[in-house]
Amino acid sequence: MMYNSEIATLADLPRVQARKLANARALIFKDKSLTYIQLDRRSNQVANSLLTQGIKPGARVAFLAKDSLKSYEILFACCKIKVVFVPINWRLAAGEVSYILRDANVEILFVGAEFYQLVESIRNEIDSVKTIIALEKVDSNYLSYDIWSQEHSDESLNIVVTANDVAVQMYTSGTTGRPKGVQLGHYSFFAIAKEFAQRNQTWINWNETNNSLLTLSLFHIGSLWWAIRGLAAGAENIVLENFIGVEVLEAIEKYRITKTFMVPAMIQVLLNEPLCQKTDFSSLEYVIYGGSPIAESSLKNAIATFGCNFVQIYGMTETGNCAVSLPAQDHTSTNKNILKAAGKPFPGVSIAIINSEGKKLSCFEVGEVCIKSPANMIGYWKLPEATAKTLVDGWIHTGDAGYVDEEGYVYICDRFKDMILYGGENVYPAEIENILYEHPAIREVAVIGVPDEDFGEAIKAIVVLKTGMKATALDIINFVRGKIADFKLPRSVEFTESLPRTPSGKLQKAKIREKYWQGYERRVN
Repeated sequence: MMYNSEIATLADLPRVQARKLANARALIFKDKSLTYIQLDRRSNQVANSLLTQGIKPGARVAFLAKDSLKSYEILFACCKIKVVFVPINWRLAAGEVSYILRDANVEILFVGAEFYQLVESIRNEIDSVKTIIALEKVDSNYLSYDIWSQEHSDESLNIVVTANDVAVQMYTSGTTGRPKGVQLGHYSFFAIAKEFAQRNQTWINWNETNNSLLTLSLFHIGSLWWAIRGLAAGAENIVLENFIGVEVLEAIEKYRITKTFMVPAMIQVLLNEPLCQKTDFSSLEYVIYGGSPIAESSLKNAIATFGCNFVQIYGMTETGNCAVSLPAQDHTSTNKNILKAAGKPFPGVSIAIINSEGKKLSCFEVGEVCIKSPANMIGYWKLPEATAKTLVDGWIHTGDAGYVDEEGYVYICDRFKDMILYGGENVYPAEIENILYEHPAIREVAVIGVPDEDFGEAIKAIVVLKTGMKATALDIINFVRGKIADFKLPRSVEFTESLPRTPSGKLQKAKIREKYWQGYERRVN
């Protein structure tokens, strides 16, 4: 990874790059672009505008919109004045957005035109939000970003920002049904690159000649981390509003993309596009993928089609994104078992496999994967008990079951947590189950992930109805619809007479999942 010792915080990044690369293009979105010096000045303007709203260090500013150049102006503006940037998944339902805004005590909300109606529907619930700023067309109820952000100076600010200050608060699905705010310090975005530099090692050869394609939205830690890596390297970064297969393929060819990051479901979408067979991939050097495992057949097809290096990453929001990587050379290894690995830890990262008693296990013994990384989160927002359970003596307890071989490769076998990975999105069953238990006909319910060729895992509800009550699968799915994001809806429903439980009454999720995962080497897909 490319590392510049002058850049210790996200506040430093645009300032340093403006001095070094002034007129080089930093970001391109549709027919507009920002050079590095323009990014620095525009983020200064937005930062000065935020200060006029009375915002104080440590306050939370939320962003609910699809990505554009404005996303990055706001991100770096917040970082320059020690305000925490809270990107919100725009795929969430109104109630979920409302919860996040209230939980984070958001004071200023930037909102895209597509979500004005959603915000209006929850306006009476979000008392902490003092100001709403419209990013696109002017709405009489909100300030206009284009006018508001131009009213103040683009001079640099003299606010001291440290690497340990909270830069971003990203919300993950919650094991108990409520999302948790993961607080990431500025250091999270540079710590691994620093470790590489101290060992005179490189990762995927980032440099100023690269053209990087940003395929995911900033509310994903993978996307934010990838964008920062490209900007820190001085690359030209192409921002996409949505992931649409044809548009991605066109962008790769048009902008001569050298590096991009995708989740496996996106790779499969591109492979299924007829245009894929006609696209010129000759500029591509690296495709980085992660967020969920990929089928070996799909991976081999992608390598043959794109004709470039593939690198897998493994980590989570709590580890500041990736902590483990399977390098390109391992994707062409004669050892077929290597492709089943998540990879080896990055420099400065330690991996431990522990049992239920906290004892460290030996090679090939399956236990919980724990990660100690210099990029680990500061902690969950306002959840000290949850933080203490997940971050123990510097180790993140991932909830993934796995083992390490004698060469240090990490293999993920299953999950101790119930989390489902649907197309790169983390979905916790408890969130869906809590809603389903409100259905008048349901006595018991278990939500699980089952194998799906396109999206990795699909969401399935196993339902026990109350005596004498009736419901169809469509009834069950429609009951959930609108209460949570569409990607969290069950894709199928199965009715049963009872659910397996332990003598103490605990639901046996592993036993329920068993029949759907027979024939699969690992119990995550």
